[in-house]
Amino acid sequence: MQKVVAPPEDVLCAGGTLSIPELSRPARAWRIAEMALLYVAAPFAVDQAVHREGIPVFIALLPVLAVIVMFLSVDRTFSLRRELTRGFSLRQFFYILLTFAVGGGIVATYVAQYHPELFLEFPRNRPETYTRIMLLYPLMSVLVQELVYRTFFFHRYGVLFGNWWWAAILLNGVLFGLGHIVIGTPLAVYGTMATGALFAWRYALTRSFWAVFIEHTLWGALVFTVGLGRYFFTGVGVLSWR
Repeated sequence: MQKVVAPPEDVLCAGGTLSIPELSRPARAWRIAEMALLYVAAPFAVDQAVHREGIPVFIALLPVLAVIVMFLSVDRTFSLRRELTRGFSLRQFFYILLTFAVGGGIVATYVAQYHPELFLEFPRNRPETYTRIMLLYPLMSVLVQELVYRTFFFHRYGVLFGNWWWAAILLNGVLFGLGHIVIGTPLAVYGTMATGALFAWRYALTRSFWAVFIEHTLWGALVFTVGLGRYFFTGVGVLSWR
């Protein structure tokens, strides 16, 4: 049996991608339409289901997640094991921490100076709920978001961008922000566009699910800690803190 070799590092794809297909024009058009349905139409449908029908956001998201999991499960050009066992360098880990220290420091300083009533309000006033969210948020939110917006996006649609990595990264950031319209605050949409582009850039460089998982977890923890959680989160069951 011929050994499957992962695509070269200069090809835009996921860490678990085993091979890159050559797409015909109709196949490319279909993938573009598919991407629009999953990453544009679906968020608006979820927003309507949550805010008009009163469906819990996690339940409303299940059909989208089911479709993506089904795609990855039957796709012979993708290996979940390869995706989840790919590591990243200590150098990249240093850059993750450095980026977070600088960017997170700016965010924390801004909130402390201009919104002192919010700064550290959550961990001070609701320590038990804060601890629960710090423990559950990575597993219940970050893991799913990175599977959908980085792993699946880059595996399925990376081939559409060729050498235009910057276009894929920027579009991924925009779509990630659009996916947060259900929260209902402009800060949630624009803030996640910026961090989404950062996560997409990190993933494109490392092809490592765990690199972006760690980076996403750090920024999410910062948001809840400094007092901005109310602008980035819509309560879901046990995670609700409002």
